[in-house]
Amino acid sequence: MKTLLGLLLAALCLPAIARDCVVVVMHGKWGGPKSPYLRVLAEKVQRVCDVELREMPWSRNRNYDETYEAALAKLSDSVRSYKEKGYKKIFLGGQSFGANAAIAYQATFGDIDGVIALAPGHSPYEMYQMGMNRSLIETAKKHAAEGRPEVLLEFTDLNQGERKTFSIRADVFYSYFRPDGLGNMALSASRFKKSVPFMWVIGTMDPLYPGGSAYAYDKAPSNPLSKYVVVPANHATTPEVASDQVLDWITRVRDI
Repeated sequence: MKTLLGLLLAALCLPAIARDCVVVVMHGKWGGPKSPYLRVLAEKVQRVCDVELREMPWSRNRNYDETYEAALAKLSDSVRSYKEKGYKKIFLGGQSFGANAAIAYQATFGDIDGVIALAPGHSPYEMYQMGMNRSLIETAKKHAAEGRPEVLLEFTDLNQGERKTFSIRADVFYSYFRPDGLGNMALSASRFKKSVPFMWVIGTMDPLYPGGSAYAYDKAPSNPLSKYVVVPANHATTPEVASDQVLDWITRVRDI
């Protein structure tokens, strides 16, 4: 009896979590949670916070198997779970499309403590302006309005100059590729539910670099801990090159 009581008391004294902060990191388009571009960053961040490398619907394995809204709703469930476990600070970040999702999440739910956008990517507005899949946007919208969201559409996706053809549901296509939807980072940044520390990291060889902070970063609510960072890197290598700066920023935000 004493032994059992002792074990119970010892269990109650154990911390519920390893650290008091967690960083959910999302990969880029056609990538995956084991992306080599995120490995160094994750290893460094683990020094100060727990890390979840999360697979998203745009991975090489999933090929857009659910809507953007559904993916963000599942993220919200995870955020709620982390809070219930006792995490005091929850950061959401990612590379390329993963950065896009972190921004879209804050615009949709707004219940995290920091947004980390590394080499932000996926630009449906620009794709629409280029004429890519423009007619399909209206087709997808029509199918959804008529109660036929399950109709499959074949479209061409764009990722850093590389093109790839997919066949996905009309509602899924519309959720990711409508020019004024969740994928529009400028709109999402302007719609943050509340001001939170926002880190935007861009490489000098990234296609979005010429747009500067005005592209989307400046549109988010101002915050004294927000930071716009430029590093000598391309779209793929930005997370690794900026890993020390990201670690320092997370540590600072965590401790405030």
